[in-house]
Amino acid sequence: MNYKKVKQNIWFTICSLLAAAVMFTVGLICWHIASRGLGVISWEFLTQPPRQNMTAGGIMPAIVGTFYVASLTVLISVPLGVAAAIYLNEYAGQNCIIRMIKLSIRNLSGVPSIVYGLFGLGLFAAAFQLGVSLLTASLTLSLMSLPWVITASEEALKAVPDGFREASLSLGATRWQTTWRVVLPNAVPGMATGSILALARAAGETAPILLTGAAFFLPRLPQSPADRFMALPYHLYILATQHTSTAEVRPLAYGTALVLVALVMLLNLSAVIWRYRIRKRRLW
Repeated sequence: MNYKKVKQNIWFTICSLLAAAVMFTVGLICWHIASRGLGVISWEFLTQPPRQNMTAGGIMPAIVGTFYVASLTVLISVPLGVAAAIYLNEYAGQNCIIRMIKLSIRNLSGVPSIVYGLFGLGLFAAAFQLGVSLLTASLTLSLMSLPWVITASEEALKAVPDGFREASLSLGATRWQTTWRVVLPNAVPGMATGSILALARAAGETAPILLTGAAFFLPRLPQSPADRFMALPYHLYILATQHTSTAEVRPLAYGTALVLVALVMLLNLSAVIWRYRIRKRRLW
């Protein structure tokens, strides 16, 4: 009897069962939300502001506010994260200080989001006097997303074979020309995937925006980055736990949860499709 093959089959079966259990659990959660939220979804629910203390109307300001804060987060975090990853992987050495910086970045990705919220409130809202606003919330989410963007971008850069760099340098290209014209085009799929996944996580966070800019009831759109805003995660939190008429607004909470889950899934799906198209284009 081939014990190695038997052991391999046992572990493969265990991993398959665990994966099936995870998929079943996620599917059950999605079905639970969809079965109770689909009846609430309508054109009015998606395009109208909330009315009557959020017991009627829709969630349009929360959808737009989520889009605004997520867009600002991407505009701030992705350029900084990609630039930091390029420096750490292409230009910085491998000394003790650089290793400590990389370790610190990976540790920061595990810090609870409420800690980033408190830090953003103290730094951006109080010290920089930006107030509780859309800009403060975006800067806070950018800080929270930076470790994810840096790590994903750095891993994408590491995946580019060193032979590409050596061939470019041997032809007389400078290090920056090699990075810009050879390394980055091959690392874009991994960078894009990591950035979109970080964006999806930022779009679903409640704690950071709760302290730095999200409003409880604001049936209008923000006119500038200095305004407060409504957002889907915080809106859902209020409907599910803090509203005075919890039973009355529970269907609205399920509808909001369904929209938020659909938004996050759409962002993740776009990352997969984008990466596949970029890879396919490069293969041809």
